[in-house]
Amino acid sequence: MGIRTGRGVSVDEALRMVLTLPEVEQRQHGNHIGFRVRDKGFAYLCEDDWTMLVKATREEQAALVEDDPRAYKKAGASGRISWVQVRLRKAHEDELADLITEAWRMTAPRPIVARAGLPFG
Repeated sequence: MGIRTGRGVSVDEALRMVLTLPEVEQRQHGNHIGFRVRDKGFAYLCEDDWTMLVKATREEQAALVEDDPRAYKKAGASGRISWVQVRLRKAHEDELADLITEAWRMTAPRPIVARAGLPFG
């Protein structure tokens, strides 16, 4: 991955990335928005401080944090699932899109994923 230039994802861009995925529901919870597929959460957006929590594997969480600690931070884990805190102003659009898509894939039922036909990041 390495250090790149051209950082920064707006809240609107992050919303677009999530809401273009099949069967995503958006729910407002206080100062954050939760994103779910078939009633299972996979991402949360806090517009107040431009951060996002995204579901990931422990390996992906560790790799992102090690590679770019300015953009990614550990945000908890349970079993094989972990959460990555993304600082949108420091993130790269393509990396965030891949992370969100993979979180959706980990959460959505297999038939929905198969019908989506999304390319793998």
